[in-house]
Amino acid sequence: MTSPTSPTSPTSPFAELDAADPLAHHRDAYVGAETPLVYFDGNSLGRPLRATAARMAAFVEQEWGGRLIRGWDESWFELPLTVGDRLAQVALGAPAGTVAVGDSTTVLLYKLLRAGVALRPGRREVVVDTDNFPTDRYVAEGVARELGLELRWVETDPTTGITPEQVAAVLGPQTAVVLLSHVAYRSAWIADVAGITALAHEAGAVVLWDLSHSAGSVPVELEAWDVDLATGCTYKYLGGGPGAPAYGYVAERHLAALEQPITGWMGHADPFLMGPGHTPDPGIRRLLSGTPPILGMQPLVHALELLGEVGIAAVREKSVALTTFAVELADQLLAPHGVALASPREAGRRGGHVTLTHPAMREVTARLWRRDVIPDYRDPHGLRLGLAPLSTSFAEVEAGLHAVAEVLAEVTV
Repeated sequence: MTSPTSPTSPTSPFAELDAADPLAHHRDAYVGAETPLVYFDGNSLGRPLRATAARMAAFVEQEWGGRLIRGWDESWFELPLTVGDRLAQVALGAPAGTVAVGDSTTVLLYKLLRAGVALRPGRREVVVDTDNFPTDRYVAEGVARELGLELRWVETDPTTGITPEQVAAVLGPQTAVVLLSHVAYRSAWIADVAGITALAHEAGAVVLWDLSHSAGSVPVELEAWDVDLATGCTYKYLGGGPGAPAYGYVAERHLAALEQPITGWMGHADPFLMGPGHTPDPGIRRLLSGTPPILGMQPLVHALELLGEVGIAAVREKSVALTTFAVELADQLLAPHGVALASPREAGRRGGHVTLTHPAMREVTARLWRRDVIPDYRDPHGLRLGLAPLSTSFAEVEAGLHAVAEVLAEVTV
């Protein structure tokens, strides 16, 4: 097996792009970025920061080992909210006191979908699109069975994404919640959050947005877009690590009325009262249920510091440059093999990843992994290139796409 050209090689014909990149030096902050491995899966799991290892060791030795149970009084009890506030500030365009970190995306989708339906009593329909991430669809189906609701499915082209016109066509007096993704997990289509949210509000519904494939890569403005509810994972572009806790957003106007279905002690107005009955906290803490994953939040602290230092605008600029470069190279190297672009060609409509389709892509992906070129595969026939702006170089993209071309040539002879 041949190895891809080292993405750090000064002889790379695209080294000048990295030399001109104002964010290139941040790549050195990530574990493994110095190796020849080509990582095209930053939209599934981001590389870890080198600082995370030291932080985890210090936490075990000093906070956990040194402070023990005192850690709850000193910082841990508030950590889901303090990390939530930082996340809201640097990545979500949301005010303090509206984001809490904890649970998985699936659990928070369930909580927030149930809460959204409760905000619109008497309404019996939930709008969801056929190309939404599987978990979103599965949770919607489960809630519909549980509450006797009807799902209004929007048929969505997997190479593009949901549009305001499609949503408008299914909205009506029975619509309680519209559940959609900001960036489509297959095509990277960026939905018109503000436009769709406004349409839903005109119909009297609330909107729950999944930000898993956008937060940390694409600018998000939850308050400016008048979003009601949102959730997303932190292990993709936000760099929280495998299984890192998700986050939930609730607009200030809904906090006092929010009824989430998994009422636990950490969401109580006075968790240590431990009395009969559940009195929800008046703020975003009411979204919490059980003991929050304090260990799981540690990598997020450094990752959010870095994102705040760089700024989401600069991250987006680099992301657009990387995906545009990948599209141009795919046109040159892969189109002759019959590969088609299954992401928006217009950069303003495209999130942080690029999907390329060919009937042989499942086998191509398996062979690439054996060569230390790591994209991922999504049906139908899609090779996804997840390009994390702070850890991916232009030379890495060039090396990886040349490897894709080589493997395609092998499997299509």
